[in-house]
This record gives sequence, structure tokens and C-alpha cells, in this order.
Amino acid sequence: MKRRSFLQLSLAGAATVAMPSIAFAATDEIKVGYLHTLAVDGQMWTADLRGLWKKNGLSPKFIQFQTGLDLFQAMSGGSIDVLSTGAVMSNFPARGQGKVFLINDIEYATAQLWVHPDMGIHTWEDLKGKKISTTTGTTAHVFLDTALRAHHIDPEKDVQVINQRMPDAVTAFISKAVPAVALWVPFNIPVEQKSPGSKMLGDASAYYPEAAIVDGWAARNDFFEKHPDILKRIIRTWIPANDNLVAHPDETLAALQKAHYPDVPLKDLKTQYKAQKMFSSEQWVKFYADGTVTKWLQQVTDFFTHFAKIQNPVPASQYFDPKLYLEVKKA
Repeated sequence: MKRRSFLQLSLAGAATVAMPSIAFAATDEIKVGYLHTLAVDGQMWTADLRGLWKKNGLSPKFIQFQTGLDLFQAMSGGSIDVLSTGAVMSNFPARGQGKVFLINDIEYATAQLWVHPDMGIHTWEDLKGKKISTTTGTTAHVFLDTALRAHHIDPEKDVQVINQRMPDAVTAFISKAVPAVALWVPFNIPVEQKSPGSKMLGDASAYYPEAAIVDGWAARNDFFEKHPDILKRIIRTWIPANDNLVAHPDETLAALQKAHYPDVPLKDLKTQYKAQKMFSSEQWVKFYADGTVTKWLQQVTDFFTHFAKIQNPVPASQYFDPKLYLEVKKA
């Protein structure tokens, strides 16, 4: 017993002596708002599964929201520091609320229009005079507006767009309170499960790249100004997570489904993955540097400027800063 006690004390003493030589990175707590859809939180949760947040000295508190509108309102109120979202990334920053610093992907076919044929809708032309539920000011609404105009239907005169939170819009459609709904995945899953007679009339892929909608990250204005180091660490966390998801989608999606999407069958999660356009971190360098991302953001800002009548909108070239990403990739 004496010998064991002596050894324990000796080991403890050795550990104490060795401690100062070990470098411990400071951990910064950040509040991260997000939407729970693969196109928005895929890289975020991949990074979490791989321990990349901790590796880069970050301790994020993840807070889920139902819409991007709710996200930006929370960030403007100071409840969150950064957020990951969809089309509204081109809305609030254009009003001077938030700075965009990181892009996730393009919502290639994640926005969809579902209709009830037994309520008289078989073609786009049949939508005239009908009600369509959606959440205005979101990815689904941007897609709906683009699609209607492409089919020579005036979104402001020929149809009645009903603004509801997306869960409520989907419920209204399933109950046949409305004959059509513009949604984003994974809200198509309850429609397919509970409304088997409905059909998808179209998705956003038909309007790419002219109507490309990018998903990504924005920071609160004061947070952006005061903590560029933290934003760079978010980017360093994101890069290997993104590249892992791009290079090894099957195994990564299986892990994500098990840990974060247990209610979404793996085959549906894979369908969602195919509905978004993802690029390697190296490919994104070109899109950041040559102004492609700025162009994509601006075309959606133009929609919001018209729809929401934004006065003196901030152009994407001012609310989107590509430098942080390019600096991290260059380092």
C-alpha cells in the first residue's frame, strides 16, 4: 500500500511538472442560429461530429429556428452571434442588418411547388386565381416568384400568395385549406407521407443558374467588426467539414442521419443532398474571387428590393465580404 501510494504521488508530481509545457487553446463561446435542413446545417453538424469546433477553439451553442426571418430577427436583437440560413441572407444584410462571410452551397432543387390535382391544378396555368401558401421572404418564395413569372403568371395579380410559417403552410396544404404550397425540403416529407394524392409541379432546378439561391453564414454587425478572428476560425472549421461532405457523401450522410436526422430516412437525406449544389473549398475560392458569389447574392437582393420595397438597399458587394474566406484559404 505504501509503495502504491508513493507511485501515485510520484506520477501526480510528474504530471504537475509537465503541465506548463502543454499548450491549451482558448475556447470562445458563440451562439449559432440555424435552420434544420441539410443545405443549411450539413457542414455545421459534420464539423461537430468530427470535433472540428473544439479543435479550432470554439464552443458553439446551436439554436434551431423555423425560418430565416426568425433567425435574423434574433440576431438583430442580440440573441445569437452568427447564423446559417438560405435566401434571407440576401434580405436583411441588404437592410444593413448583418454581414455575410461564408457560403454553404446553392439550393439547386430544394425549393418545390406541390399541388392538389383533385382541387383542379394539373399545370402551371391552372394556378391562376388560386391560393398558394408559403413563407414569404424565404427561399421558397423566391423560387415561387421566379417560377410563376417564367410561366407568364403575375405573382402579384394572378395568384393569391398566403404568408404562413412553413410548418403551418404545409399543414394548410395537407388539410386542403389551400390547393398549392411552395416549400423547401425537408418539408416535402410530411406532404408525401400525409397527402399521397398530391404532386410536385416543379422545383428550383429549372431556373438555375439565372435564379441561383445561395445558403450561407452571416454575422451580427458588431460581432463582424469585433471578432474577425472568431469568424476565421468558423471558416477553418467549415472547410474540412465541407470537403469531407463533398468527397465522401455516403458515409458522411449516414453519420449525419444517425446523429441529427433520425426522423429523415437515409434515402430522403441523400435526395436532399442531390437537390443542392456543393463545391469543394478550392472551387469556392474561384467563385469568391471572381465575383460569382456576389452576383448570386445580388440577384436575390434585387427580388427582395422589389418585393419588400427596401429603401436604399445595401448592395451585395458591400454586405458580403469574401476576404475572410480567401485569407483563410491562402494561409
